[in-house]
Amino acid sequence: MRRLLVTTLLSSIVIVLFLYMVRRVIVAGVLGVIIAVYLRPLYLRLLRLTRRRAPAALLTLVVIVVPVLAAIAYSYAELSDLAKHVDVNREAIAAQVTAAVRTIPFLEDANVGASVRAWVLTTSAYGARLPGMLRGLVVGFSIAATVFIFTAFYILMDADVLATWMRSKIPPRYAELRVALETSVSGVLYGAIYSTLVTQTLKSAMILAMNLVFGVPLAAVLAILSFIIGFFPIVGSWSVYVPTALWLLVFRGATVPAIVMLLVGFLGNTLFISMYLRPKLAADRSRVLNFYWMLVALVTGVYTFGLAGILIGPILIGMLKAIIDTVSATKGWRVLDESDADESIAGATA
Repeated sequence: MRRLLVTTLLSSIVIVLFLYMVRRVIVAGVLGVIIAVYLRPLYLRLLRLTRRRAPAALLTLVVIVVPVLAAIAYSYAELSDLAKHVDVNREAIAAQVTAAVRTIPFLEDANVGASVRAWVLTTSAYGARLPGMLRGLVVGFSIAATVFIFTAFYILMDADVLATWMRSKIPPRYAELRVALETSVSGVLYGAIYSTLVTQTLKSAMILAMNLVFGVPLAAVLAILSFIIGFFPIVGSWSVYVPTALWLLVFRGATVPAIVMLLVGFLGNTLFISMYLRPKLAADRSRVLNFYWMLVALVTGVYTFGLAGILIGPILIGMLKAIIDTVSATKGWRVLDESDADESIAGATA
C-alpha cells in the first residue's frame, strides 16, 4: 500500500508538472505528430530514393515549412505597405468613412467624425507596431516551431518503433480496449484534419475568387487570413468577408458586389462549409462518429479548448465511444481480465 501511494503521488506530481511545462506548445507537438503521420507516405518514397532516414525526413518537412514561411513573409510585407498607405491618406479615408456613415438612416446628423478619425489613426499606427509585435511573438513562435519540427522529424523516422513500444506497455488483458481506442482516435483525427484542410482550402479559394473578381486589394493576404482564422466554426471567415463587403460599399460604392460578398460568405462559407460540409466530411472519413456527434465535437471542442479543440473535441468523443463499445460488448476486456486472473491462480497453485 505504501509503495502504491508513493508511486501514485510521484506520478501525479510529475504528470502535472510535465503538462504545465508543455502547456504552451502542446498544440504544436500534436500537430507535429499528425502532420508527420500524413506525410509518412512521402517520407517513405523519399527514403527509397535517398536510402537515408534523416535526409528523407528533412526533405519531407521542407514541403510544409517553406510554403508556410513564404506565406508569412508575403503577408507581413503586404500588411506593412497597407499600414503605410493608411498613414499617408488617413484624412481622406476618415472623410470618406464619415460620409458613408451619414448615408445610413437615422445617422444623417450623427457626429462621428472624431470616432472615425481615432479609428483611422489607430489603424495607421499598426504599421509602426508591427516590428514590436513581431519581436513579442518571436520567442513563443520559435519554441512552438522547434517542438513542431523536431516532433514531426522524430515521428517520421521512428513511428513504427514508437507504436510498437507503446503497445508493449499495455497488458494483454486490455488488448480489446487498446484496439478500440486506437481505431477510434486515429479515425476521428484523420477525419477532423482532412475535413478541416479541405474546407479551409475551399473557403479561402472562394474568398480569393471574390476578391479578384471585385478588385479588392490584398486579395491573397485576405485569403491566407481566412484560411487561418476560419478554423474556428461560426466565428471564423466572416471576420474577413464582412469587412471586405463594407470596404466595397464605403470606398467603391459597389452595393451589388458587397451584397454578393455577404451572401456568398454567409451562406457558402459559414453555413454550408463550416456547419455542414466540415462535419460531414469528418464523419465520412473517420467512420467512427456520425454527422451529429462530429458536429458537436468540432464546435464544442473549439469553444472549450480553443484552436486545440479541433483535435481534442473529436478525440474525447471518439474515446468515449470506444470505451462504451468495449464495456458493453458481450465479450469485453472484463472477460479477458478474468481469464488472466484464472491463469495466474493456476500458475501459482502449480
